Amino acid sequence: MKVLEAQPKLVEQVYEAILEEISTGRLSPGERVIQEQLAKELGVSRQPVQQSLLLLRNQGVLQDAPGRGLQVAPLDIDYVRNMYDMRAVLEGLACRLAAENQAKAAKARGPALIRAGKKAVESGSVSGMIAADMAFHNMIYELSGNPLIAPTMESHWTSARRVMGEVLLLDDQPRNVWSQHEAILEAIGNGDGAKAESLARTHISEAAAFMIDKLRELQAAQTAEPAAAPRLKR
Repeated sequence: MKVLEAQPKLVEQVYEAILEEISTGRLSPGERVIQEQLAKELGVSRQPVQQSLLLLRNQGVLQDAPGRGLQVAPLDIDYVRNMYDMRAVLEGLACRLAAENQAKAAKARGPALIRAGKKAVESGSVSGMIAADMAFHNMIYELSGNPLIAPTMESHWTSARRVMGEVLLLDDQPRNVWSQHEAILEAIGNGDGAKAESLARTHISEAAAFMIDKLRELQAAQTAEPAAAPRLKR
């Protein structure tokens, strides 16, 4: 029976690899996604690629291309705003529960993640910054003790990774979120659930405003002069 585990794990790996290509700008909005090419680059058969592309299409990351095939879907600003509204509520809840239930564990585990996040910003690696941000928030979901938060947030992170990638690729001075993360961690470590929740909601709301403004600028530039939209980082 365990032999069957290989295929789902392979599909998950292929899915993550394709999403990484999109989130870090190597596959841009409007760019066609060629199944055979991806299979060759990843060293896998077409089946796990096909399944991964179907998942990404169902999640709105890919869309039908003119004629046939798939292409990377553009980010929809209204969807992004709604996604961040949901995140503000759930992140606030997770932080409050973590403070109430696992303050000591947050103090023990959090500082290393803060250091890793700051190091990623210093390196300028878009994929590193996204991974560090996800690791910090995933720790909080785990410490919340509510097993529904992490799987609920998983679908939101699919879009959040894309938004972060689009913005960080263009921003010479990435917004430093880690001072806010430090403040949230301190509140959780002190067992102050109300403060942790408030700080988390503010953090996500400010992130939403920043990201949406940057996306508007990017999309306006692409509409006015598509060929001139820069890609600064990887």
